[in-house]
Amino acid sequence: MARIARLSNDLINKIAAGEVVERPASVVKELVENSLDASARTVQVALEGGGLQRIVISDDGHGMGREDAVLCLERHATSKLRELDDLHNLVSKGFRGEALPAIAAVSRFSLHTAEPDAEVGTRVTVEGGGPLHVEDAPPRVGTVMTVEELFYNTPARLKFMRRAETELKHVEEAVIRIALAHPEVSFLVEHGGLPLFTSPACPDDPTERIAAALGADVHPHLFPVEERRLGVSVTGFIASPEYTLPTARGIYTFVNRRYVRDRGLLSSIQRAYQEYLPSGRQPLVVLFLEVDPHTVDVNVHPQKLEVRFSDSRGVYDAVLAAIVRTLRAAPWLGAAPQEADPKRQAAHYAQAVERFLTRAQEAVWGAPLPLPTAADAPAPGMPPPPVPMGRAPAFGQALPMLNEAPPPGYFASLRPMGVLGERFQVCEGSGGTLVVLDRHAALERARLMDFHHLLEEGQGPAPSLFGTTVELPLPVAKALMGGREALARLGLDVEPFGGTSFALKSVPPGLEGVDPRTLLEALSHALPPPGTSLDAVGLAEALRVMACHSAQASADKLTDAQLRSLLGQLDAADFHPTCRHGTVVVLEMPLLELERRAR
Repeated sequence: MARIARLSNDLINKIAAGEVVERPASVVKELVENSLDASARTVQVALEGGGLQRIVISDDGHGMGREDAVLCLERHATSKLRELDDLHNLVSKGFRGEALPAIAAVSRFSLHTAEPDAEVGTRVTVEGGGPLHVEDAPPRVGTVMTVEELFYNTPARLKFMRRAETELKHVEEAVIRIALAHPEVSFLVEHGGLPLFTSPACPDDPTERIAAALGADVHPHLFPVEERRLGVSVTGFIASPEYTLPTARGIYTFVNRRYVRDRGLLSSIQRAYQEYLPSGRQPLVVLFLEVDPHTVDVNVHPQKLEVRFSDSRGVYDAVLAAIVRTLRAAPWLGAAPQEADPKRQAAHYAQAVERFLTRAQEAVWGAPLPLPTAADAPAPGMPPPPVPMGRAPAFGQALPMLNEAPPPGYFASLRPMGVLGERFQVCEGSGGTLVVLDRHAALERARLMDFHHLLEEGQGPAPSLFGTTVELPLPVAKALMGGREALARLGLDVEPFGGTSFALKSVPPGLEGVDPRTLLEALSHALPPPGTSLDAVGLAEALRVMACHSAQASADKLTDAQLRSLLGQLDAADFHPTCRHGTVVVLEMPLLELERRAR
């Protein structure tokens, strides 16, 4: 009997989905790119449940006829390629013909489309990779693609999804990357009916799109870069060294308007900035590389995030030269490149460093530094610094700071040195950096993650030796009576004990040392109203209350071993859910600044 068998098309598509459809953000990326390939000028994205429950992509592109609408759901059916040579001359985003069938294999998928001026449109529906259902539909402009209950038929994949808030952040980042590359297209993104990002087309001023996507504060710090060489063109915008970030998440590189992650490009950008930024800080850069399609291979990554250049050294040198030229001209100081000699450039650079350090000690860690003021005006005869421009709409939290998304391994690399004021943990960071942590906020973040995990596991109150009886005010007693189901979901076993007295029989780990009366009074105000879903969203405020009280009871009792364990927990923590005290890193001061103060 043969041991080798052909896989079914349904199984093949589900396997392909594992490479192409990693999470809701992957779905949004693939479908929005299809809209752009269809020449759309307006793209709308509507989400529910972080994209796991529902994703709807609407565009005003050229749409499809019935034959194409059916064929596009067949694996390796595409309008982007015909011959092998076409693979080396790609101008479209997609080309493999895998995304739509892979998405349809792990969701309830529908497609509503029509060709321009068609009298009848087409609707195609498919559930979990099953047979297609094709029917007439009203004619429309462009295409609407709907994805519901993503991964409903692949529970092994579904259990690896994060909370809705986390998945939503990934979707935001996916849209940011596409929106930055296409300022000529209008984007509207909403979640649960609430707008997240609205950016009209702005082809004449790409800085408006950068400000809308990455935050309005960066707008006055942006300066253009340009470098043209044989076979490669580098254009885009960089932020002045006075605007820095704690991680490299503000570096966006595009090759032929396709977002890519390339270590060589990242290294070239960081080398260009190495003389201008303090240790541990990263620049904000949005660069667009145009190269001959024959000299770049885009077919090296399932999600098309990596490319291979035939002349990588030439590309990297062009990027380095483009950024270095702008940085040496120091346009944020108002210097005119043609008037600046080496001595004047050195003097202006020293002045810029001095002003940067002055701002660094005053600014909130991770925030963009204040704009130039009259006190640090340039030398006499030099033009004044640029005037701040109007604020543009920000894209949610597209640029997280350290207290929102720390770099991997940041907390574990800290070396504790002592406690200040019985609250602040003083540590030594990499490169001799002075780091001050709020022990309460750190423990609160870790406890919040623990309580979230207990809620996700769905376990009721565990047996405990903890038990006490408390007398509560009447309003608090009424609120607890109506919220006993919610309390049980939170891991608290609370029972009436006559009148307004309650017996608190068990609490989840971490709450053993809290004041029971204070805890129950605080929870009575944080419990959701009747009928609310008792999940992480509905119980968010109650979880925050528990985390805060747990931290308050334990923050001043941490041993060295417990502190080390806490730092490790922070590296693994999800910083997207808000805490009552969210600022874990109170201060980070580079060694360079300490040495300057010690003169």
